[in-house]
Amino acid sequence: MMNQSTHQKPHAILFPYPLQGHVIPFVNLAVKLATNGFTITFINTQSIHQQISKAGRSNINDNESNDLFLGARKSGLDIRDVSIYDGFSIDFDRSLNHDEFFEGIMNGFVFHVDEIVGKLMLSNPSPNILIADTFYVWSSTIAKKYNLVNVSYWTEPALVFSVYYHMDLLKQNGHYDCIENKREDIINYIPGVKAIKPTDLPSYIQSNDTNMVVNRIIKRAFKEVKNLDFIICNTVQELEPEVITALQKYHSIYAIGPIFSPGFTNTSVSTSLWSESDCTNWLDAKPHGSVLYISFGSYAHTNKETIVEIACGLMVSEVNFIWVLRPDIVSSEESDYLPIGYEDSIKDRGLIVPWCCQTAVISHPAVGGFLTHCGWNSIMESIWCSVPFICFPLLTDQFTNRKLVVDDWKIGINLREEGLISRDEVAEKVKFLMKGKEAGEMKQRVKKIKKELEDGLAINGSSQVNFTKFMGDLESILQLNHIAK
Repeated sequence: MMNQSTHQKPHAILFPYPLQGHVIPFVNLAVKLATNGFTITFINTQSIHQQISKAGRSNINDNESNDLFLGARKSGLDIRDVSIYDGFSIDFDRSLNHDEFFEGIMNGFVFHVDEIVGKLMLSNPSPNILIADTFYVWSSTIAKKYNLVNVSYWTEPALVFSVYYHMDLLKQNGHYDCIENKREDIINYIPGVKAIKPTDLPSYIQSNDTNMVVNRIIKRAFKEVKNLDFIICNTVQELEPEVITALQKYHSIYAIGPIFSPGFTNTSVSTSLWSESDCTNWLDAKPHGSVLYISFGSYAHTNKETIVEIACGLMVSEVNFIWVLRPDIVSSEESDYLPIGYEDSIKDRGLIVPWCCQTAVISHPAVGGFLTHCGWNSIMESIWCSVPFICFPLLTDQFTNRKLVVDDWKIGINLREEGLISRDEVAEKVKFLMKGKEAGEMKQRVKKIKKELEDGLAINGSSQVNFTKFMGDLESILQLNHIAK
C-alpha cells in the first residue's frame, strides 16, 4: 500500500477507451488501485455508462444500477462513478457509424475531457494522477495542464504495443504504408521480437489504406507515448520477456497483469454492455470438458456466410456448444443470419445466447474448449481456466494475439489455414480440439501457461513485484510534485 503520510492521498482519474474490451481491464485496475489506498474517479462515456446500467437492471435495483461502483464502495473502496459526453447523442449508432464516432473521439472529445477534469480538480482529495487508455491522443495535454502524473494503461499484449511503437521502422523497411512493392517476407528487425509474419501484424498495420481513422489514431497515440511518465501493461513478464525488456530501454513500462476481478466470476462492478443469459443449469447437465464455448467478443463483426458455415460445421461435429451471438454480430441492421430452423435442430446439444458472463462459462468444468476471436481479455481468462483455443481472429490486435496462442505458446489451433471458412474445416477443427488425442498435450501446455500467470500474481511473482515497483515510482513523482507546489 502507498505511503500517504508525506503527501496528499493518491487520487487517479481513470479513462478507459469506450469499448467493452477496454472497460473490463480498467474496472479491474480501478479495484486493484482502490484496494491499495487510492481514491479513484472512473470516467465512462455516457453511452457506455447507459448501456452497462441498462444491461444490469435485470439483476439489481434500478437506482443502484445507475451507479456502477456502488457495490465496490459498500465494500470500503473509494471509487467514484462519473460519466462524460462523447460528442454524440445517446441513440447514435456508434457501431454502424464507426469511423465518424472514432473521428470524434480523436478530435473533439478532448474538449469534454478538459471540462470534466477541470471540475474534478475541485474535489477532495483533488486528483493528482491521470491513467488513460493508450489509444487516447490527448493525455499529455491534460496531464500537463492540471499537473497530473501521466500514466498510460495498455490493455493488450506487449507484442502489439511494440509493433505499433515501431511503425516508423516498419515503414522504413517496406512493411507498412507503402502501396507499391510492399514486402511480404518475415519481419525480424523489431527490437525484442524474434520474427513475425506480415499476416500476423494487427489488421490496421496490414491494411494498404493507412489514412483510415484508426490508423491515424494509432499514429497519434504512439507519438503521445513519448510524453508519458509510466506505462502499465496487462500482460505477464514471463509470457513476453524479450519484448518487455526491449521496451524498457525506452520507457518505464511495467507488466502487472493479468488484472482480473478479485472474485474472477463474481464481481461487484458490472461491465457488460448487454443483459447476460445464465448458462449454469444447461452446463451442469453436460459431461466434464464436453462443451465448446464460442464467442467473437463485444466489438468485432463478421458476415452472414461465415456465421452459416460455422453453424453447419458445429452441427456436423456433433459436439456440445454454447454460442454467444450478439444481435449485431453481422451488423446493427441485420439480425436474421442463422439457417432456418437451426436452433430447433441443435437444441439438445447447443445453446445460443445473445450474451453471457464469459468468466462464469469458461470456468465451468463442462467447458473444454473456446472458439474465439482472440481478444486479449478472452485469452487471459481462458488460460486462467486452463481452456485451449480454436482461433478465428477478425480485426485489430487479434491476428497478433493468434500468433502468441498458436505459434508461440502452442495452446490453440487455427479455425482456418487460408481462404474462406468452410463447414467441413470447422467440423474437423472442433472435433480435433474436443475429441482428438493430440488435444490432450495442448491442454497440458495450457496448464503450464496458467502456472506462469499464477506465479506472476503470487506475492513474490513478477507482476506483483512490478506493481510494487510502479507504486513506489509513482509515489516518488507524487512527492516531487507535492514539494514543487
